[in-house]
Order: sequence, then C-alpha cells, then structure tokens
Amino acid sequence: MSVGVLLITHPGVGSAMLHIASRIIGRSALPIKCLEVPPDAALDPVCERARSMLKVLNRGAGVLVLTDIYGATPHNIAQQVACRESGATVLSGLNLPMLVRVFNYPQDDLDTLTSKAAEGGSRGIMSCPLESVGAPKEPV
Repeated sequence: MSVGVLLITHPGVGSAMLHIASRIIGRSALPIKCLEVPPDAALDPVCERARSMLKVLNRGAGVLVLTDIYGATPHNIAQQVACRESGATVLSGLNLPMLVRVFNYPQDDLDTLTSKAAEGGSRGIMSCPLESVGAPKEPV
C-alpha cells in the first residue's frame, strides 16, 4: 500500500511540475493526480472534485496533498477537503525539489513522506553568493 499524492494548484502549475519531475526521475510509483483551480471556478464543484480525487487516491495509506501557495484558493480548498477526510495531510509551497523528494520515496508512510517532502522543498531554496558559482572575487 502506498501513499497517494494530490496536487491542488493554480492552472498550469501542477501539471508542469509533474511533467518536469517525471522527466528528471521517471514515472512515479505513487498514485498521483493533479487538480488545477481556475481563478473563476465555482468553489463547490471544485471542492467536490477534490474530495472525490482524495477518496480515489486513498488506498489505505493516506494522501499527501501538495499546494502551490499558502492561503490562496487552491490551498484553501485543500485544507477544507483534507479536514473532512481522514488520512490526508496538506503541505504548501510546492516546488520542484519537494516533488522530486516525493518521487524518490514511494515506500514511505504518510508522516515520513510529508517530512521528507517539506525538507526537500526547504533545502531546495538557497541564496547563492556569486563566488559559489565560480565568479572571481577580484578582477584578475
């Protein structure tokens, strides 16, 4: 039994992230679905679709719900739906290192996968001083 993964994002974000992660890592062993929320979407049907997707993805090991922006409509939908479904965890701030981490650990349980995804996402954000990429410190 593996954790399901549901991306709830703004249009184009989730599908692009899945495409890129698949190109880097290959096809994920985890069941993954993506729900992209248009800005003009009626919320009740979108919430119902998210709820339905969660139920399909939850094969007994739970579902990790990834959202792009904390507090935005896709995140709020994820929170609302996950609160009503047992075995769902919401993690916001979706980035490529986070999703790659999820792809790399398909055997992990929901809590472990959530922690690894959050760690991968935060470790993938760096402020890189110029000298770290080989730029000379002084003119030669």
